[in-house]
Amino acid sequence: MMESIRKNKLAFLSLNILFVLYFLAIFADFIAPYPYDIQHRDAPYHPPTQIHFFDEKGNFHLRPFVYGYKMIDPINKYYEVDYSKKYPIYFFTAGESHYLFGIFKTDKHLFGVKDGKIFLLGSDNLGRDIFSRMLYGARISLSIGLIGVFLSFTIGTVIGGISGYFGGKVDNLIMRFSEILMSFPSFYLMLALRAVFPITLSSTEVFFMIVVILSFIGWAGLARVVRGMVLSIREQEYVLAAKSYGASSLRIILKHIIPNTYSYLLIAATLSIPGYILGESALSLLGLGIQEPYASWGNMLSSAMSYTAVSSYPWILAPGLAIFITILAFNILGDALRDALDPKLRRLIK
Repeated sequence: MMESIRKNKLAFLSLNILFVLYFLAIFADFIAPYPYDIQHRDAPYHPPTQIHFFDEKGNFHLRPFVYGYKMIDPINKYYEVDYSKKYPIYFFTAGESHYLFGIFKTDKHLFGVKDGKIFLLGSDNLGRDIFSRMLYGARISLSIGLIGVFLSFTIGTVIGGISGYFGGKVDNLIMRFSEILMSFPSFYLMLALRAVFPITLSSTEVFFMIVVILSFIGWAGLARVVRGMVLSIREQEYVLAAKSYGASSLRIILKHIIPNTYSYLLIAATLSIPGYILGESALSLLGLGIQEPYASWGNMLSSAMSYTAVSSYPWILAPGLAIFITILAFNILGDALRDALDPKLRRLIK
């Protein structure tokens, strides 16, 4: 399967993009020049700062630098480059203290400037660095897809396996319940389930709650497909042999039947992760997900709901571009993995 991805240049590029995104999310504390909640009140809607190697006179500088900016219109947040102020970019510079991997306390950051400001992707309405917040927000938006898929696929696989293996009344009961769950529009069901919980929850509690909600919604469709596969697998000779030497039903399901669905589950999981990312982003965009000051790509886009803000400060759409690239990469990778599957399994994922 990996050989097929290497031959598919677009899929291999998507895999590398996802690797970079997850790498940036893991090391966000070190890579981000500022914490996610630091506000630069004197720099709201600051435009992206360009990195220079040549100054205004055409002289080359070995150390990259950024120019200073000064606000000339406080009402419309209009800035002008101040060529009289140059701020060299230093690597492994000291900054706000943070915990690397949540264990090692350090104040080192990958890059930064002294006595100035650097906003690679501009700042938001509170003067918070969008690049830094996107790195921290990636932890939420990317991890929620992995955790949500793990939970929903665990539930769907076990329930689908039990339904297909036992059949009869058990099968009918489980399938009717899953059909009822699938009949509800997932987005509105997600909103209804979110409304059950109080709004005063902390962002950590909200994060786990969103994972549970998305997992509860996502298992039903998978269970139906797994059930169909199990109906065929349970008639195989190795399953009958396991029954003959007295293996329990649970052991047969977990050790002999479900492992034969892993190829399908891997591809289906890759194609399902974008749905979880969009679900979290939609909730956070509406103010029902991750709450300020914590960052996720969804709640960062809440400031982009105004046409005036988007037209005047287009860099606030950067989180939306990150969502688009991530979802596109997952879909391309999933399609490549699906094409590498057996044709019978391929039809199940379409």
